[in-house]
Amino acid sequence: MFAPRDPDEYLLDSERRVIRVRRHWSALAWDIFEAAALLAVAVMISYVLPPSMWLLQNVLWYAALIVLLRFAYLVLDWWVERIVVTDKRFMMTTGVFTTKVLMMPIGKVTDLTYERSWVGRLFGYGTMVVESAGQIQALNKIAYLPKPEQVYDAISELVFGDKKAQAERFSMIKAKKAALGKKNAG
Repeated sequence: MFAPRDPDEYLLDSERRVIRVRRHWSALAWDIFEAAALLAVAVMISYVLPPSMWLLQNVLWYAALIVLLRFAYLVLDWWVERIVVTDKRFMMTTGVFTTKVLMMPIGKVTDLTYERSWVGRLFGYGTMVVESAGQIQALNKIAYLPKPEQVYDAISELVFGDKKAQAERFSMIKAKKAALGKKNAG
């Protein structure tokens, strides 16, 4: 009831999912550092406060609890966010309490770029910049994308590749799934 929908539930029967990823864990690096630093400060301050200042210590520990809850929410938000690329569109689902679905048709893509800093190369992530015909779309810049070379190649094939070969490959995948479905049913 409260769990967000799976992104595959938004796909049409005629769509073929090519990529399904969540952002790289390093998208949380600053949040991890921030929460750890604030909790360390709370522990140090609590250690040096005299026992007579119990009210201030209680306030301090409630503040630390709020920091921890905020961090838990950020991790949960990262966990439920998914980036899905099909043969027809880009899609991103976000939101813990309110689900938001961002979508852009593959046919609108005019330029595709990915960037990797030295830190991104070290940890295995990059930023994908998707440009469309004179418009800024909801999915124009996707930061902390894992394995950006593979994603770039797959999307380039979808956008600029041979449409007839893709259609044949898609029909073969559907035929294999149908054959497997008949084997499992029998």
